[in-house]
Amino acid sequence: MKKTLSAFAPFLGILIVFAAWFILCRLEVFSTYVLPTPEKVFDSFLKMLASGEIFEDVVISFSRVFKGFFIAFALAFALGMFRILVPASEKYYEYIVQFFRNVPPLSLIPLLILWCGIGETTKTVIIILASFFPMYLNIVKGFTGCDKKLLEVGDAFGYSRLEKFRHIVLPYASADILVGMRIGMGYSWRAIIGAEMIAASSGIGHMILFAQEMSRTDKVIVGIFVIGIVGLVTDKIFGIALNKLFKGNGENGWN
Repeated sequence: MKKTLSAFAPFLGILIVFAAWFILCRLEVFSTYVLPTPEKVFDSFLKMLASGEIFEDVVISFSRVFKGFFIAFALAFALGMFRILVPASEKYYEYIVQFFRNVPPLSLIPLLILWCGIGETTKTVIIILASFFPMYLNIVKGFTGCDKKLLEVGDAFGYSRLEKFRHIVLPYASADILVGMRIGMGYSWRAIIGAEMIAASSGIGHMILFAQEMSRTDKVIVGIFVIGIVGLVTDKIFGIALNKLFKGNGENGWN
C-alpha cells in the first residue's frame, strides 16, 4: 500500500496544482487575461504542437544550451585537472574564479551585446558563465577530496602523477563531476531563457517574451511548462546516470 501511494505521490501533487488552478478560474478570482483557464492553455499547447513552432523553439534553445554547457564543462574539467596536477597554480587564478562566480551572468548581457551583438556568441558566453562555476567547484571538490590512502597505493605501484590522476583520482571524483554537471545543466537553462528574452529572435525565452507583448498569457504559461518539462527531463537523465553508476546511492544527485 505504501509503495502504491509513494508511486502516485508526484501525480497527486500535480493534480492538486491543476485542481487549484481550475477552481481559481471557475471562481473568477483572476480575470482570464491574467490567468487563463487550463483548457485554454492546453488548447494553445496543442495548436503550437500542430504548427511545429514549439518544437522549433525547443530545438533552438536546446542547441544553444548544449553548446555552451559542453564548452563550460571542457573548460571546468581542464582547469580542475590543471589545479590537481599543478597545485601551485591555484593562487594565480583562484581569486579571479571566485570574483566572476559572484557576478550574475545576466548582468553581463549589456556589455556582451556591445562587444558581440545579439548573435549566438552572446548567448553562448552567458551559458558558459552560468554553468562553468558549479561544475568547476564540484570537479575541484572531487579531485582534491580523493582518499590519501588510495594515492599511497598508487605510489606503491609506481604510478606517475598523471597515472594516479587517470586511474585513482578521476574514478573517485566521478560522482562529484556528475553532480556538478547536473547542477550546471540547470543553471544553463535558467541563463538561456533570460538571455533569449533580452538578446534573441528565437528560442523559448523569446517565445515567452513575444507572447507577453501580444498579451497571450496562455502562450506564456505554455512556455513556462515547456521549460519545466525540458529541464526536468535533462535533470532526470543525470539522476539516472548517477543511479546506474553508483548503484542507487546517487538518486538525488548529492551523495
